[in-house]
Amino acid sequence: MSDVNFRELRHAPAMPVNFAKAVMRARVKPGKNPQLPNVGLRLNDVGLDAGHLAAYRKVCGFSDDGRLPVTYPHIHAFPLHMALMMEDGFPFPAMGLVHVRNSITQYRPIAEREQLNIKCYLGNLTQVEKGYEFSIFTVVSTGGERVWASESVNFFRGGGSGVKSDKGSRGTPEPVTDAIEWKVPGNTGRRYGAVSGDRNPIHLYPLTAKLFGFKRQIAHGMWSKARALGQLQHELPEEAFTVAVQFKVPMFIPATVKFAREQLDGGIDFRVLAKDGVKPHLTGQLRPA
Repeated sequence: MSDVNFRELRHAPAMPVNFAKAVMRARVKPGKNPQLPNVGLRLNDVGLDAGHLAAYRKVCGFSDDGRLPVTYPHIHAFPLHMALMMEDGFPFPAMGLVHVRNSITQYRPIAEREQLNIKCYLGNLTQVEKGYEFSIFTVVSTGGERVWASESVNFFRGGGSGVKSDKGSRGTPEPVTDAIEWKVPGNTGRRYGAVSGDRNPIHLYPLTAKLFGFKRQIAHGMWSKARALGQLQHELPEEAFTVAVQFKVPMFIPATVKFAREQLDGGIDFRVLAKDGVKPHLTGQLRPA
């Protein structure tokens, strides 16, 4: 991060402008030796709107406890993520990227009245079997204290190494029997899009999703993570912890899904599974940091 050239913003980038730029950059190609620009973005003194926070809690299943939901700072960082992908020299089209993993570390609970200073930057560009992966890092501080950090790993399909990673054989999983059932309405993508600013057409309506090759709309990955942590809200540690998730099979909505969790290695492992209790939409691990 020491080599990153940070540019300070006066206000959050407008999401409609970000999406318009993404459409204009839809034909960008990475070439044979893609590189990430060494630019970062910084946004200070972000005040939080009570109505927006209440809407986020409602759609993601968090109760009002006077603290920010652990996934909420991501909502304020996401416009900066999009703006980084619109920078000159960014080698991939934003519209073709898939969010495959996300890790959040909360160093302490954040009170809902605290102002946030947010900085984001790019890194860890790696060629994988079927394309490229890269990370967007976010650090949130308040009053000079680092309180939250995340890494969002994105995947671009194309130009991969062709070399398979050795993940080992895991066999056929057994259906879970001890799980909580969720009903996910078909308007979840529109409701989450309204509070997150992520109005990607694949999340909105059957018709708009079909334009991009999906049979109907799919839930946002970060909604799935937030909903899982809303389910675990009253078990989250007071001390620093990290919660990492891997996004698996898309969740076509409306849907009936299952949430399963177990205590493991001093933390909690959790999964969001299809109605059959086998097919994973999300797997996650919560551990002390």
